[in-house]
Amino acid sequence: MQLEELWLRLTPTFSESAGLRREVRDFLDNELNAGTFVPQCNAWLEGYDPSFSKKLGERGWLGLAWPKRYGGAERSNLDRYVVIEELLATGAPVAAHWIAERQTGPSLLRFGSEEQKSQLLPAIARGECFVAIGMSEPDSGSDLASVRTSARRVEGGWIVSGAKVWTSHASRSHYIVTLCRTGDAGAGRHDGLSQFIIDLTSPGVEVRPITLMNGHAHFAEVVFDSVFVPDNMLLGALGQGWEQVNAELAYERSGPERFLSTFPLLVTLHSEVSSDSVTEFTAIYGALVAELVALRSMSRSIAELLNEGLVPQLEATMVKDLGTNFENSVVDAANWLAPRAILCDPPNDYDTFLTQSVLAAPLFTLRGGTTEILRGIIAKGLIS
Repeated sequence: MQLEELWLRLTPTFSESAGLRREVRDFLDNELNAGTFVPQCNAWLEGYDPSFSKKLGERGWLGLAWPKRYGGAERSNLDRYVVIEELLATGAPVAAHWIAERQTGPSLLRFGSEEQKSQLLPAIARGECFVAIGMSEPDSGSDLASVRTSARRVEGGWIVSGAKVWTSHASRSHYIVTLCRTGDAGAGRHDGLSQFIIDLTSPGVEVRPITLMNGHAHFAEVVFDSVFVPDNMLLGALGQGWEQVNAELAYERSGPERFLSTFPLLVTLHSEVSSDSVTEFTAIYGALVAELVALRSMSRSIAELLNEGLVPQLEATMVKDLGTNFENSVVDAANWLAPRAILCDPPNDYDTFLTQSVLAAPLFTLRGGTTEILRGIIAKGLIS
């Protein structure tokens, strides 16, 4: 079974988006035939290609739901959902613009000043401005409230000192949206936090790439050594950083990237199973496809809530937890049903996708919040 055949079965062409879905599929077919990219698993982090991002921007597919005055197309979040799930299912190289378009843009629209929106949103929508996210810190684990990066008020702005870690593509981005401590933590430790948009070319910023076991270095540690940030780059209200970050995480955790990173592997697995394990394969593969359909329905329902202006933080957390565990289930199933001791020479698509997925799998239940943290959030949300 080919990827498109399975994907067509999973994604009925709803009337409101059928034309757009077909348009995106035709574009991707043309790009694949022209050899402009090679499909891969985990493409929204590993597939870095600014020229491809710019092509999407030229077609109006970045910032699709944003106001036209900021470079958007004023279409629905459901239309945006159609575009991004087609890109992810094909394994297209979308990493360059991903964070900026997925969460920085909506945060700017909700909390940013008019100056910030006018300066950054059109460039993001063109696929020309890339942004990293500075939340996690060294030695803090998953305790985001233990922020030690500080911003001290000075004339005309702030002096930022500290460090952030696991910042995807910081070495290739133009800005980093950074959570800093600007005041007293308070009894709940969530007070006194603010967000700043920091130019990564500013004096005092050092980006240190972190090389992973697959040899790639999309993660980085970012060190701020007394970096001056002007007043106009404070994002939102002073001291409201915790609330803003939590609203932002609804965008980060709810999208189809949380369960489609291994989709190319799931599809190619079908052709790699030997005839003597068909019965076992049918049961395992059928369960995975059923889970995928359920996850897609959950994720799409969150897109509907976002389209209504709501911020479904708890629901997004559930999608992230279930989705990233599903991705690991795909890897486990592939290793069980069609294991590979060594790569073929040359490797076929399945070998390539399995290798990419195995090497990326340790990240699945960490990025965007660890499983333990997410389930704590879900438990508190369900009993409150």
